Amino acid sequence: MATDKIALVRRDPEEVWTEGNLETIDEIFAADFVLHDPSSADDSKGRDEYRAYVEAYREAFPDVEYEVEHVLAEDDTVALRYTAHGTHDGEFMGLEPTGDQVSVSGMEMYRIEDEQIAEMWTSYDALGLFQELGVVPPLEDLGESADPA
Repeated sequence: MATDKIALVRRDPEEVWTEGNLETIDEIFAADFVLHDPSSADDSKGRDEYRAYVEAYREAFPDVEYEVEHVLAEDDTVALRYTAHGTHDGEFMGLEPTGDQVSVSGMEMYRIEDEQIAEMWTSYDALGLFQELGVVPPLEDLGESADPA
């Protein structure tokens, strides 16, 4: 039933990410879960790697809150659109804490198997996040510095 799959998937952003309840990972993710994240060199495999992934982000943004904006389900797939808000209070991808409040939008697609999350594809606005953190200038500033040669 689609509503059961949606309820299962919502536990990831709401319980795991926002509440920081990492024990939920063992309940809702398959043991051989695979995470596909374009910002990572390799796909993460298994609950422990996903737990480490979540911990790294939550250390960088300890007050992160996910706002689920839209969810769709069909067959074994659930798609979710969200905005996450938090404060950059810890190291993130080599960047020292800035104390900046940030918001980032993203989408995730989950594959459900045997009533657990077996696979997830994630994509978020990394460029926008790095612009908010001051690592990358705003797009309008890039045009001003371009050499028209």
